[in-house]
Parts: sequence; C-alpha cells; structure tokens
Amino acid sequence: MADEKKTEKKETKKAEGSEEAWRIIIHPLLTEKSINVVESQNKLTFNVRLEATKKQIKWAVENALAVKVDSVNTLIDRDGRKRAMVKLTKEFKAADIATRFGML
Repeated sequence: MADEKKTEKKETKKAEGSEEAWRIIIHPLLTEKSINVVESQNKLTFNVRLEATKKQIKWAVENALAVKVDSVNTLIDRDGRKRAMVKLTKEFKAADIATRFGML
C-alpha cells in the first residue's frame, strides 16, 4: 500500500515536470537552416521563453524529450524572440527527435 503511494507520487512528479518543461519550451523551430543543423551537428532549435536561462532550458529539454543535453546556446532575434540551439550527447540522435516532431 505504501509502495503504491510512492509510485503514484513519482508518476505525478514526472507529469508535472513535463508540463513545466513545456512552459519553458514554446515550440521547435522549423526552418531550412535548423533542419540542416539537425543533420550535420546533432542540434535541435527551439523558441523558448524570454526569461529562461540556459540551465532551465537544458532541464526542460532533458525532461520533455527524455534525452541528455551536451550544451545550450541562446540568442534573441530581431523580433524579440529567444531561440535555443541545444546540442545532444552522442548517444542520442537529433534526427530521431526531429522525426517525432515531424520536422524530417
């Protein structure tokens, strides 16, 4: 009985973590350049919240997509949107994640 409560708590924490992660990540970026980077450099590009830090973005991508992140680079474009280029570790393929999103 106590074990059931513990597993329920873990499952709800995972669900809450995933929801919180998608509050940081707005959506994946689908441009020709970002798709080329997926194939050549194992990187995914996302539009993220303007207030998000690199550590928060790394946490969000790892929790939302169940991958390990090597590095995060950010920039703010002319229109005031923040973009994050997330490099995945070698054991994960960005092309596989992009296929899940329907990018490739």
